Amino acid sequence: MSWALIPLTEEQRAMQESARDFALAEIAPHSDRWDRESVFDRSIVGKMGALGFLGMLIPEAYDGLGLDTCTYLVALEEIAAVDASVAVLMSVHNSLPTQMILRYGSEEQKQKYLRPMARGEYLGAFALSEPDAGSDAASLRTQAVRDGDHYVLTGVKAWVTSGAHADVILAMARTDSPNDRKGARGISTFIITPDMPGFSVGKKEDKMGLRGSETNQLVFDELRVPVANRLGQEGMGFVYAMQSLDNGRLGIAAQSIGIARAALEHSVRYAAERKQFGKPIKEFQAVQFKLADMATRVAASRALLYAAASAKDRGQPITQFGSMSKLMASETAMWVTTEAIQIFGGYGYVKEYPVEKLFRDAKVTEIYEGTSEIQRIVIARELYARS
Repeated sequence: MSWALIPLTEEQRAMQESARDFALAEIAPHSDRWDRESVFDRSIVGKMGALGFLGMLIPEAYDGLGLDTCTYLVALEEIAAVDASVAVLMSVHNSLPTQMILRYGSEEQKQKYLRPMARGEYLGAFALSEPDAGSDAASLRTQAVRDGDHYVLTGVKAWVTSGAHADVILAMARTDSPNDRKGARGISTFIITPDMPGFSVGKKEDKMGLRGSETNQLVFDELRVPVANRLGQEGMGFVYAMQSLDNGRLGIAAQSIGIARAALEHSVRYAAERKQFGKPIKEFQAVQFKLADMATRVAASRALLYAAASAKDRGQPITQFGSMSKLMASETAMWVTTEAIQIFGGYGYVKEYPVEKLFRDAKVTEIYEGTSEIQRIVIARELYARS
């Protein structure tokens, strides 16, 4: 759809076209099979890395492209419009593990992990949630105990995107004593690699949508992690995670907009082709109103997202507007895909037509990286903090 409301620079337009061409050539031919078989194709990581899509926000000094947030989101929307499963891989990798290492890591950690992550040689993951710690992430139970020059981690992480395939995992664990809990200030972040003793991959979730992106539990059974792999200060890990989620929510918003845009585009085409009562259904006012509302919500969500992204690039705090963007875009994705199925009618409910998959992919955007309810809490708290 038109980007007329958001003037793109020549670099952004080139990146948009590059992402679109890549998605159509390398993702679109396989997307249905990945969804149907619930399979993750690791080869896509190397292909994305070769084009710079996994190092977009990493400075050139660490082998990244050093691009601004807006340019990254332009590319991410194009990927999401073809397959949201690949988009979530791209979003998580770019906005959470790489950005946490860039912002809080030591120079040694940046050289060791950030460079290959920028090149797509290492895939990153983010492990905060646990089976009993979702929205209340600060209640996580995974325990890290100092043992000389190592920490020993015991616990289970849940809902880890790319968890079974990641080469670098940013995991949060408690470093406070079970007898002296310090809440959010008792949590630290660790850089974990799957070759560490005590690491194993647990249950793979059988999901409704995003089936081409694997989501796993990770099991830490007395996992030995060198002290050198602690990220930043002990006890600050939860703070690092929350600050990074501000960035992650922009990525999920772009993913949501890509899903909604694809549903809108399919609906516009279908309404021009499908005939009932002797004429295309696009000529019926009821359908016209649906399409108009769908287009308006997509455009409004994109405008809010890029306002937030521009603020981030100017160095302004974006906690409130990041949550607003994620909230609006995710609910737009769910609403637009629902309307798309209604326009397609019975055909929208079958797997032969594309809007069924888009509907399934859209739902999780209202849940992960903070549910819609959590986003509303964050927005309201920021309103009072500002006042």
